[in-house]
Amino acid sequence: MYPSFVESIDSVTAVDWDVLAGNTNPFLRHAFLSTLETTGCVTPKTGWFPQHLLLHSEGVGRGRLIGAVPMYLKSHSYGEYVFDWAWANAYEHAGLRYYPKLVVGIPFTPVTGPRLLIAPDTEQGTIKRHLIRAVLDRAKAAQVSSLHWLFLPSEDMAPLAEAGHMHRTGYQFHWHNQGYDSFDQFLAEFASAKRKKIKQERRYVREAGVSIELLRGEDIKTHHWDTFYQFYLSTLHNYRAIPYLNRSFFHKLGALMAEDVLLIFARQNDEYIAGALNLLGADVLYGRYWGHRKYVNGLHFEACYYAAMGYCIEQRLKRFEAGAQGEHKIARGFLPETTYSAHWLSHPEFGPAVADFLEREQHSVKYYMDELQEHSPFKKSV
Repeated sequence: MYPSFVESIDSVTAVDWDVLAGNTNPFLRHAFLSTLETTGCVTPKTGWFPQHLLLHSEGVGRGRLIGAVPMYLKSHSYGEYVFDWAWANAYEHAGLRYYPKLVVGIPFTPVTGPRLLIAPDTEQGTIKRHLIRAVLDRAKAAQVSSLHWLFLPSEDMAPLAEAGHMHRTGYQFHWHNQGYDSFDQFLAEFASAKRKKIKQERRYVREAGVSIELLRGEDIKTHHWDTFYQFYLSTLHNYRAIPYLNRSFFHKLGALMAEDVLLIFARQNDEYIAGALNLLGADVLYGRYWGHRKYVNGLHFEACYYAAMGYCIEQRLKRFEAGAQGEHKIARGFLPETTYSAHWLSHPEFGPAVADFLEREQHSVKYYMDELQEHSPFKKSV
């Protein structure tokens, strides 16, 4: 098996890459990664230098592609959602260089999914070990400060630990479809006061004369993307956040992945006043971005959560992941789920210090998640 590294996802064909990535997670698709790169959102100028690992069967770039890892050399820690700013500051205070570093994951996307992409009819364990070793060798050869594997499936933690990586846990809030036939059936599982609150929020939206429009595939036109892009910018402006994505990204996403997109718009007086962008996996809906040009009480919850939940119920999707953070999601039926990442630091002294921090952090995360479970809106018998 022969590893090589490429500086563009377009160095490999979409067919070859997608055989490894599968069809369960849209963010791993060649089209998504290529859209990030070709629209200028993920480039060395933005601090993301693609260093994708390819593993071929017969020689460097020859034979069958049997493994791959989406990876980037980075000059900052923005757009990752697993925060290591304190580590970077500690390096700086010690007179050491933290950047560049290597990151394995999907830019700007806090979604769990495979990072060790392997051809389905091969010896998975063997190829997984080869991929991990190749990435580690690359980190050492490049003399980076650290290597970070973000939003991993839990089953990949053990082989990474065997290769010398430290574990880190976090949490997100996910909604699970328990085979509901309707939104009302879902609400029936809530405690009375919590159920009343959600009905009230939805009523506020209806009484404001707001209707909800769901668009997918060829129903999404160019003007819809232009409108949504303005909503996206409005949210960033409100939170004084960095716009990672540009208008071209949304247009190309629509051109290449329209069937994987669910746009939810809110309309009032024949104009769109808010919108939410979701992507579809095989049996999961992923909420990503939201914005609005006019405030309506309860509209954020309707457009970002309730309309999406209704779609999941109608389409029999098993889970809805509505993005990072947000304790307010608990009252609306989302419950905490553990997220995983793995980290390797090259410095012999900082490694043990970070390992000690991560062990203490893991206990804190578990305690906090247990506390969050106590605030579940569901009836105690459920």
